[in-house]
Amino acid sequence: MTSTRDDDPAAGSGSVLTGVTATAERFTAALGLAADGGERSEPTAATEIPQTADACRCRPSFERPTGTGVSDRRALVVDAASCPGNGALETSPGCRATVVAALEDRDVDVVRTRSDGVERAYDDGAVGLLLAAGRFAERARVHDESLAERARTDPLGAARLATGRAGALSRIAAESGLAAGADRFGDAPGDPSADRSSDRYRDALAAYVGPTVSRARVTARPPEAAVLLESRTLSTGAVVRQCDTADGPLYHLAPTAHGLAADATATLAAAYRILATGSVEGGSRAAGRAVRRVADADEPIETLAAVLDRHTRGLGVFEHFFADDRVSDVVVSAPVADAPVRVVVDGDRLPTNVRLTPEGAASLASRFRRESGRAFSRSAPTLDASVVAETGRRIRVAGVTAPASDGLGFAFRAGDDDAWTLPRLVSAGSLPADAAAFLSLAVASGAATIVAGTRGAGKTTLLRALLWELPSTTRLVSIEDTPELPVESLRARGRDVQALHTDPGAETGFSPTDALRTALRLGDGALVVGEVRGGEARSLYEAMRVGAHGHAVLGTIHGDSAAAVRERVVSDLGVPASSFGATDLVVTCAREGDSRHVAAIEEVWTAGEQSTFVPLFERRGGTLRSTGTVERGDSAVFERLCGDGESYGDLLARLDRTAGRFDRLASASLTTPEACDRSRRGGL
Repeated sequence: MTSTRDDDPAAGSGSVLTGVTATAERFTAALGLAADGGERSEPTAATEIPQTADACRCRPSFERPTGTGVSDRRALVVDAASCPGNGALETSPGCRATVVAALEDRDVDVVRTRSDGVERAYDDGAVGLLLAAGRFAERARVHDESLAERARTDPLGAARLATGRAGALSRIAAESGLAAGADRFGDAPGDPSADRSSDRYRDALAAYVGPTVSRARVTARPPEAAVLLESRTLSTGAVVRQCDTADGPLYHLAPTAHGLAADATATLAAAYRILATGSVEGGSRAAGRAVRRVADADEPIETLAAVLDRHTRGLGVFEHFFADDRVSDVVVSAPVADAPVRVVVDGDRLPTNVRLTPEGAASLASRFRRESGRAFSRSAPTLDASVVAETGRRIRVAGVTAPASDGLGFAFRAGDDDAWTLPRLVSAGSLPADAAAFLSLAVASGAATIVAGTRGAGKTTLLRALLWELPSTTRLVSIEDTPELPVESLRARGRDVQALHTDPGAETGFSPTDALRTALRLGDGALVVGEVRGGEARSLYEAMRVGAHGHAVLGTIHGDSAAAVRERVVSDLGVPASSFGATDLVVTCAREGDSRHVAAIEEVWTAGEQSTFVPLFERRGGTLRSTGTVERGDSAVFERLCGDGESYGDLLARLDRTAGRFDRLASASLTTPEACDRSRRGGL
């Protein structure tokens, strides 16, 4: 669920969201919205516990959610739909008594109460106090029945009375943790605040309150004394506030759903129930149809439909992060309940006011498994997938689960909506115009080029830019397991692209080696391999060695230098040293802080099984500079780039003209593929 921390009395009033009821939750698995993420155990004996307050009609049960990657996680879930106290433990002594009574028997990690679609989640210090009250009540009953009963309805008051006595009750209060819990909230004996029961419990049992359809927890207000630096409204309707706090910078998100009135959120809950039962059809239109079936004409129908769709078919609260074009990365570390979601904004990593629940993580994992068709479980504890956000941004997802980690964790990286071109990289300072021009001529003339670098160094971004330098009439065959190359953009601009998708982790199916063999039978043209990392490397290099593909061969590989690439290809991937010599160029990308740039362009010279790497461009003084090898006429690769009837000098002149063109485009911010094509034809 997405929830708002109930830090003040207003948080439980008319502005509080309603979500789906416990009944609707049971339908979620049938929809696949939380497959493997919220499986319910049968109600335990706690369901049969007599209500300790006449006014309370809550029904508690214990659950052990599965699919979260955390095997021992337990929750106490309270159905408060028929209870006048609405399951609000901070304001209803009767509901509080029912929960504490249930916790006399078992420990849990979180308590959730649900009423009229609203879910309240009590964890951290709140669940600690409730557990301590349960342990105290169980042990104290033999000594003082009335005090044990008071611990159920008023644990802070019971702690004050118990610690004021000598003997067993004082000892039990200390050993159960009840005394320490009371101390944390200033409720020691003689404390003048002891009479303000409602204020004390709003602090001690502060809950996250929100709709059940979304499975994250959101703190509604920035911390006290936070300094607002910037505020902006996203296309999803959410509001982002970047603040300075006592603990450092904070990215504070206010999701759209949290601004809805109570009537509107009740409609949202009813629409979700309809959607969950399969009463409406229509795929992408189903959410809107469900809302319109139950909404009044004066309600924000379109907003409700967007919220419902976002949390059933989309990425939930994460859609708001990716609607912020200044956010490039979102990280959810395992165990997800213990740390905030973090985002990278303009290169700075910031904590947010959002926490993903284990059930929410399981729901995301289920979606990624379903959409990618790949295994993601204890037997295959890592995942690499790609999804499209609500705004159209392509998001690359890296996932990890047990036993590789303490539960589920994710790293999301947003793809750039605009096509990367070499002039755009020049404009961004990633490489100078003369180096970009050299790579342009090399790719256009069919040089076999490997782009190397460590994770996050910009390998794929450079590869994407190089593809636009292929002649427009060249057919391109791409091989990827996770779609990152600009296939659709190239096709939309008239390029002939055949994409092959692989699953390297599958025991059966289309492997990278199968894809490469297929590509070699699809005819001449350029071949691009998204990442060279397995057995396909032998076939790739053999094709390069014998010239089987007839044009440029491009790919990326992990490595921080040309020598490291050769070591990986020959020693780790089993490619014969003589075959590695088919490589013409190794381009190494590097990352320094938030800066990504080309660190070196090296030519490969091979004699037998020995390879020598000749730097053509290398980074000196913080800038990529030519070594003079090309200008002196000492580059064998550059000489092979000469066209029919073209001399080495003619090619140098063409290199200078291309560098000048790139420099002008970058200076004028004319870096789109269309602008680059016009300039290539003499239009600019």
